[in-house]
Amino acid sequence: MTSVRTVVHLVRHGEVYNPDKILYGRLPGYHLSDRGRQMATIVADHLAGRDVAHVISSSLTRARETAAPIAARHTLHAETDDRVIEAANDFEGSQVTLKTFLDPRALYRYRDPRKPSWGEPYAEVAARMSAAITDARAAARGREAVIVSHQMPIWIARAAAEGRRLWHDPRSRECSLASVTSFTYADDRLTAIAYAEPARALLSDETTSVGA
Repeated sequence: MTSVRTVVHLVRHGEVYNPDKILYGRLPGYHLSDRGRQMATIVADHLAGRDVAHVISSSLTRARETAAPIAARHTLHAETDDRVIEAANDFEGSQVTLKTFLDPRALYRYRDPRKPSWGEPYAEVAARMSAAITDARAAARGREAVIVSHQMPIWIARAAAEGRRLWHDPRSRECSLASVTSFTYADDRLTAIAYAEPARALLSDETTSVGA
């Protein structure tokens, strides 16, 4: 019997306008920058030739703005699903400086980096992302789905799918702005994970990833 092939693409949103370098997390009102909108167009072009039948994003502005051109390429409406939202973080709203993270009043937050103790547990992120991916795969069975999410949730979903430990150094994440991490399934079995950076030419040392 021939198996049914389904692909779920996990897309990280484009660059956010954030001149004050705030760790914005789940805070409302953070839009894509001009370069971020270019990234969204590029990733939409990258996926334009794919058989996309279902598009969802987190409800955060930057994710919705990235999902919009992807959905438009396929004459679809992008739905929102907060199971793919950014991870909660105790430092949300803080300016990202070394002084912020080394403040003695913040040291207790680092007591268990494997959980992590400063935010939403990795295991909870993995569980909600897995559930969202399963539902997106069902909605696009035999075709392809796109989930526009955020760096940490995408990386944790990938680590969980590959059977790797969830705690990690955030600097080691392979999940750049507007990147595409693609899960391919044969029926319900994950057979491959691929990674692409269609907007690589727009990435630079100055490109912010604060808030992910």
